[in-house]
Amino acid sequence: MTTSSEPTGPLKGIRVLDASTILAGPLVAQILGDFGADVVKIEHPTRPDGMRGHGLEKDGQPLWWKMLSRNKKTLTLHLGSEEGAEIFKKLIVDVDVVIENFRPGTFEKWGLGYDVLSKLNPGLIMLRVTGFGQSGPYSKRPAFGTLVESMSGFAHLTGSADGPPTLPAFGLADSIAGVAGSSAVSMALFNRTRNAGKGQVIDLDLLSPIMTAVGPGIIYADQLGIDQKRSGNRSSNNSPRNLYLTSDDHWLAISTSANSIAERVLELVGHPEVIAEPWFATGRERAKHADLLDRYVGDWIRARTRDEVIAAFEAAGAAVAPVYKPSDLLTDPQVESIGMTTTVDDADLGPMRMQNVMWRMSETPGNIRHTGRAHGADTADILHDLGFDEAGIAALHARNVV
Repeated sequence: MTTSSEPTGPLKGIRVLDASTILAGPLVAQILGDFGADVVKIEHPTRPDGMRGHGLEKDGQPLWWKMLSRNKKTLTLHLGSEEGAEIFKKLIVDVDVVIENFRPGTFEKWGLGYDVLSKLNPGLIMLRVTGFGQSGPYSKRPAFGTLVESMSGFAHLTGSADGPPTLPAFGLADSIAGVAGSSAVSMALFNRTRNAGKGQVIDLDLLSPIMTAVGPGIIYADQLGIDQKRSGNRSSNNSPRNLYLTSDDHWLAISTSANSIAERVLELVGHPEVIAEPWFATGRERAKHADLLDRYVGDWIRARTRDEVIAAFEAAGAAVAPVYKPSDLLTDPQVESIGMTTTVDDADLGPMRMQNVMWRMSETPGNIRHTGRAHGADTADILHDLGFDEAGIAALHARNVV
């Protein structure tokens, strides 16, 4: 059990207001919190973050929320009200980072633009997450990860060669943007230490990070005038690279990005003669002979069990991995050995397994202090710290300000 009440990471002492919703912005805040930041999650008093209604529940408790909102205090606040905006400004004075993902111009409409907030706190870093950016012809469009997964080239490249474009079954674009956003905030914090404490605005759109993740398609289109095509589980960069079925009906993934690995695989499956072929020397040329190489590898694997294949590949120094269900990760020895998952005690449901912090740091490791909390659970404590008494807090509740 890794639950601890005190932060241990490199961002200990950094204060974050998470005014974003759904996934990309909240994931940025989760990562910052995992590595020590003091995060306050802001939600509308009567319209909580929609993530509370995403995914499966247990005993009425949203499980995804428990993970995504871990290490965050929760504050209800109607930012669009005059009183709510004034309370937000009081919070800003002692905050390092604000994360928001409203449509461009919304914070300005509420009197909470960076020009206003930076006068109260010149060191403030403001991360603004949108589908398409703060400016441009698409900036005011509503956008979700699904739309940018479609526009980025990901859907175009995903799926079988003779099938339709395919979208992911999870929040891929939001998740990539979330990791990118945590990097951007860290860069801004580092720059602040070298630039007389000056903050800045980070304009993070969902499209840019996944466009980068998709790969070299843009430079191919620009320089060669070609668009990459769907190839199913094959790759245009190397072969053999595919999913192969074992005799006991398990799927295994094989990749041979390095020439030396490709040689070991073909030696192992009994076809060393192809190694001498001129086309075998590069992944690009091997990909043109994928039918042949897939047949050699697939026939060999189909005659053996999963455990036999994995053992043989490991002995040969070749790359292989099983296709896992999430439940398989709960028992994988490598995942367990280095702590890729962890057990956290939840106030509502007791011990629960979830993904651990995403990287391991020798001197300032991150940690998980608590799971996602109930809507507005810390509102009273936070307002008390701002100087509000019980009567004042009750009055704010009555007016739906908090």
